[in-house]
Amino acid sequence: QVQLVESGGGLVQAGGSLRLSCAASGRTFSAFTMGWFRQAPGKEREFVAALAWSGSTTYYADSVKGRFTVSRDNAKNTEYLQMNSLKPEDTAVYYCAADTEPPYYSHRAYATNSRTYNYWGQGTQVTVSS
Repeated sequence: QVQLVESGGGLVQAGGSLRLSCAASGRTFSAFTMGWFRQAPGKEREFVAALAWSGSTTYYADSVKGRFTVSRDNAKNTEYLQMNSLKPEDTAVYYCAADTEPPYYSHRAYATNSRTYNYWGQGTQVTVSS
């Protein structure tokens, strides 16, 4: 079993920054591909960012590219999502997710698909005021 716990959400003004953390426990974190998704009220869950297990390949949704950065610290079993230049449309519950048996080579279609991930955190609320 893998447990994922997000933290770092909150209320911020437009243009501000937040850093989300996702702490993993239970198995070898360094072997996981990790993703971030978000869900706004009345909308479907959507892909935000992902980081392949190798740590060298990242994927971003077009809506956050250039503003968000995904990273990981394998020594701390933690994934991060640095969010800068936040906009009101970034308001959502943010979820981290893990694929504990990723392919050796990842590709965008794999990383951006929510069905790829077999473990999910409980979510953390991010609210951006205008």
